[in-house]
Amino acid sequence: MSRRRYRPATVLAGLLALALSVSLLPPSPAAGTASAGPSHTRAAPLTELTVTSEQVAYGLQRPIALTGLPDGRMLIAEKNGTVRAYHPDTGLAAEPVLDLSARIDTSDNERGLLGITPSPSFARNGILYVAYTSLPAGALTLARVPIGAPERLQVLLTQEHAEYGNHNGGQVAFGRDGYLYWSLGDGGHANDPFKSGQNLGTLLGKILRIDVNRSCGGKRYCVPSDNPFVRTPGARPEIWVYGLRNPWRFSVDPVDGSLWIGDVGQGLVEEINHIRPSQRGANLGWSCREGTPVFDQTQCRPGVRLTDPVFEYEHYLTENCSVTGGVVYRGSETPEAWGTYVASDYCSTLAFAVRPKSTGGYESATIGNFPIQPTAIATDVRGELYVLSDLPGWLSRVRFERVQPASGGATANG
Repeated sequence: MSRRRYRPATVLAGLLALALSVSLLPPSPAAGTASAGPSHTRAAPLTELTVTSEQVAYGLQRPIALTGLPDGRMLIAEKNGTVRAYHPDTGLAAEPVLDLSARIDTSDNERGLLGITPSPSFARNGILYVAYTSLPAGALTLARVPIGAPERLQVLLTQEHAEYGNHNGGQVAFGRDGYLYWSLGDGGHANDPFKSGQNLGTLLGKILRIDVNRSCGGKRYCVPSDNPFVRTPGARPEIWVYGLRNPWRFSVDPVDGSLWIGDVGQGLVEEINHIRPSQRGANLGWSCREGTPVFDQTQCRPGVRLTDPVFEYEHYLTENCSVTGGVVYRGSETPEAWGTYVASDYCSTLAFAVRPKSTGGYESATIGNFPIQPTAIATDVRGELYVLSDLPGWLSRVRFERVQPASGGATANG
């Protein structure tokens, strides 16, 4: 489902692809959502924050993506193609609200239903946007479907992905600009076999940005005129940023529209990127680089500017293995954590906090652990955090607590 690392099949079977992330708030902050931060409360130093979690649902079958609805429910995508509904007042519904299993290729540990997000007008039209690997050969597929009506599904865009089963990406989310963003992995296996990351002629290894409210040229979407490669010969105009290996979960900050991207490394480094709207067309480096270290010098082209990650961590000879990208906290229950981006790792379950500094750059800290095998971190409609756990099949509510530093305590990493 959601793993992004190349490992022997025996290990991949036990480690789910960090599937699907998770869920994003509607493009424009809707009524009842937290957006403008609490001006009266100063953000706490990251080293004074810790996360705690409470299991609120169990019995899910390889849950891989999570998104909040305007009515307070959360939708949970399961790898086999079913979508379950959870409400904090009534719990997990027994029956799926949507079943796409007849369309889904689950032949590999990382294939399946990978991403789900509601239309910004969901309360009126009931439309969901989904990303999945489709039968018969695992093509990466973006589609829309009315909830409860799988027979009315419309495919919007596909990318062939038949050779290898891993590195499918699969996050979908609407931005503040009203456009839909979709992440795709580099094509799988190891070492970027198709050299997709630096190739603007393929959708593999990219995050796309499209207008799903209009149709153009026989397609069920249009390409926004301000996409960065619209006028670049040989480039796919849908591309927003490139140079990705397997973006296992990105999210949109509902306040400033920036993208936070967790990109899974190969053998040494996991990375998190922060891309603001003004950085459209950013090259995040793969497979010239893995994080900041050079990975394949032949993919490093003279004169090409690369955008550094804002946070990276090693996993070689550690318990880390694969980053699960998270979200920026914009809820109201813990004002001291407002504006903090929180992510994790599928194996170590460490909770990583990253935040821009007012003086420039970023601060980071480890602030505890999430429940086992986190595949997606997302928010409900109020901006409060939840996390999915893969093979246990759990949904957990996440809260921040503030701890007092020890005398002469440490400060956040620069």
